[in-house]
Amino acid sequence: MTTRRKTLSIIAAVSVMIASFAGCGGSNTATTTTTQAPAANADNAKAEDTAAPADTADTAAPAPANTDSGSKQTITVWAPEEVVEITQSKLDTWLAGQTDWNGKYSITVSAMGEGDATTQMLTDVEAGADVFGFAQDQLARLVAAGALSKPGGKFLENINNNNDAGSIGAVTLNGDVYAYPETSDNGYFLYYDKSVVSDPSTLEGIITQCAAAGKNIYFDLQSGWYDVAFFFGTGAQCYYNYDTEGNVIDCVCDYSSDKGLAAMKAMVETAKNKGKGYEQAPDGAASLFNPDGGTAGALVSGTWDYATVKGFLGDNFGASKLPTFTVDGKSYQMSGFGGFKLIGVKPQTDSDKLTFCHLVADYITSEEMQLVRFEEKGWGPSNKNAQASDEVKANEALAALAEQLVFCPGQGQYPNAYWDLTKAFGTDINSGMYADADDATLLAALESSIKAAK
Repeated sequence: MTTRRKTLSIIAAVSVMIASFAGCGGSNTATTTTTQAPAANADNAKAEDTAAPADTADTAAPAPANTDSGSKQTITVWAPEEVVEITQSKLDTWLAGQTDWNGKYSITVSAMGEGDATTQMLTDVEAGADVFGFAQDQLARLVAAGALSKPGGKFLENINNNNDAGSIGAVTLNGDVYAYPETSDNGYFLYYDKSVVSDPSTLEGIITQCAAAGKNIYFDLQSGWYDVAFFFGTGAQCYYNYDTEGNVIDCVCDYSSDKGLAAMKAMVETAKNKGKGYEQAPDGAASLFNPDGGTAGALVSGTWDYATVKGFLGDNFGASKLPTFTVDGKSYQMSGFGGFKLIGVKPQTDSDKLTFCHLVADYITSEEMQLVRFEEKGWGPSNKNAQASDEVKANEALAALAEQLVFCPGQGQYPNAYWDLTKAFGTDINSGMYADADDATLLAALESSIKAAK
């Protein structure tokens, strides 16, 4: 670990929690203008609008005194290039109204995609941005590197009260919240043709309805990303722990259990219906809804296929959460991975600056900002009020995904070996290898795969 990273780890331990406030990759070079709001009068400072560092958790820090020198500290924000302009513009307007702070700070938004931001922060925390976006699967590594200051007080209340359950889970590690949810829009759900599928509630029913119409439900059984819909649905789990250098520490996986067995049996039963209501989803499966010879009655996919599927189906377009499936008389809700974009705050030695950085993160992830990003760029909100807006609800894909993500944990980081093994495992199931296997054989296959994955 470099000296800088050691230093920031110490800072993180001291300022790990802000207490009482009452109120995937782009370029890393492009920068917009810097916010320079009018100076505020010190008489307008309100102590209740500030937050204290962890070592004074029960005391609100006073608002920063205004300076007459005109010198301002610059807060750097990293955001994907596609939203740099709107982020800078909205922060300019927001800061102008922050009379307790706009005389001391300015804000510069620079282009940096979530993946590059994580790499930069892990390389040198101190040199990184004060506020930055990242993908939820990098949370544990950033925490271990001391790159995140935990929100507390009113900031934490806002996170817990205003966002959906999946996104809150995505910012939580070992019971503690380390970041702010920004989106809730990456995952999969069910598209279906209403003229074929009248009841999308159960997988078995969908397969039967598709078969009756000479159609299929398309699902990617040969992908570890999709297969967790079954495994997580039965309550099984599989995840990896990493060190700050990106090395796997261990694998926690209980697939070789009654829960994993139930999931595998469901997958095997699904594969038995190949060509009879089910098919492996190929690349570009959304095109199979084409009324001119298309064979799709339903498809498990994500928001990226929304325009294509809706364009083909028109009035027969349907979208919903994933169905349930039944194994040995017990019903399970299909799950999956949830994908979320998060906003992190870097630890600071200056408590005023730390408080202000949390204010910035809180605003960037507010209902207002999430709706702006939805309207301008189509990003799906994690904020519940934003999700309930007429504009967002009118997007059937996002509405279905929001319903599904209630059942999905945030995606962690997985090594390439995991994806290779699960692809091979799903391919074997699809081929019919386990069509007549008994429970002992299925459990042995699961155990063998887990050992290989570890």
